[in-house]
Amino acid sequence: MSNIFGKIFTLTTFGESHGAAVGGVVDGFPAGIDIDMAFIQEELNRRKPGQSRITTDRHEDDEVEFLSGVFEGKSTGCPIGFIVRNKNQHSQDYENMRCLFRPSHADYTYYNKYGIRDHRGGGRSSARITISRCVGGALAKLALRPLGITIQAYTSQVGPIALDKDYRRYDLGLTETNIVRCPDPEKALAMEELIASVKAEGDTIGGTITCVIKGCPVGLGDPEFGKLHAQLGAAMLGINAVKGFEYGEGFDCILSRGSEQNDIFQPGSPISTTTNHSGGIQGGISNGQDIYFRLAFKPVATILKTQETIDIEGHSTIFKAQGRHDPCVLPRAVPIVESMAAMVILDCILSEKATKL
Repeated sequence: MSNIFGKIFTLTTFGESHGAAVGGVVDGFPAGIDIDMAFIQEELNRRKPGQSRITTDRHEDDEVEFLSGVFEGKSTGCPIGFIVRNKNQHSQDYENMRCLFRPSHADYTYYNKYGIRDHRGGGRSSARITISRCVGGALAKLALRPLGITIQAYTSQVGPIALDKDYRRYDLGLTETNIVRCPDPEKALAMEELIASVKAEGDTIGGTITCVIKGCPVGLGDPEFGKLHAQLGAAMLGINAVKGFEYGEGFDCILSRGSEQNDIFQPGSPISTTTNHSGGIQGGISNGQDIYFRLAFKPVATILKTQETIDIEGHSTIFKAQGRHDPCVLPRAVPIVESMAAMVILDCILSEKATKL
């Protein structure tokens, strides 16, 4: 069950980094939705490796093949099966990792849990598995499109270079105009140079991604254990390298008093609030305002420097990673964050409809 996301809208994923393919099955998807194949492929292109000088040098087309559930350009209501074939594996680059545990990777935990692991690129723990999430998320975005719900994520910090936390200060339409996916062109250039310098040193760096969801209706999310922010948090913390999640004012709210934090309701149609410190969610349920949250991504664990570690026998050893790796995951993680958000929102909408039958 840990390979299945969602309750009504579900995504089941399969595959490994250096296997024949990765893929998935989407179930519970509404019938009659226009399936824009070019849009889905573009979402994968935003995630794929080899797209710029600050990403991994691995080159993959990441072309999605739909196997079922789509007929004459529309969803049929049947399970949507898809695969993306792996074509550019360099498995030999990982041979020196066969009998040792890489620091801060899943090698040790997988080996101890299952008694076996795929050392080639991390196998099932590889970030390449997020391809399936991007396909599922692209489908979810297509279903949300007629409802006027939009989702926009962007790189908001790399190392010490940070944007103001108020997303309203930026034109988010500029996010895709640079390879860092940052809506501030000047900061984007500084981030790009920092990532490039870190890559040249054989090291990695982390940062934050901010996501904004607009157009959500009031009422998404359920008490007690189905709160919307809890669902979003679980989805986001399941993304590789994510170390933290906060929504609304997040941790910064501790600097204010209740009189400053409370979002005052004002009359109108629809009802709105004068501020949105709550991040569009109150009591675990959407209130119709913008939903916004921020994620912390750690530096990628694979660095091209010599490190100390142990082998599977518990003996001390050293190793140096080979192959093609991202110096910073943020630019390629932006579409993954959007995809997970889209799937959470669509699943909540379908669940809401089910409770009112």
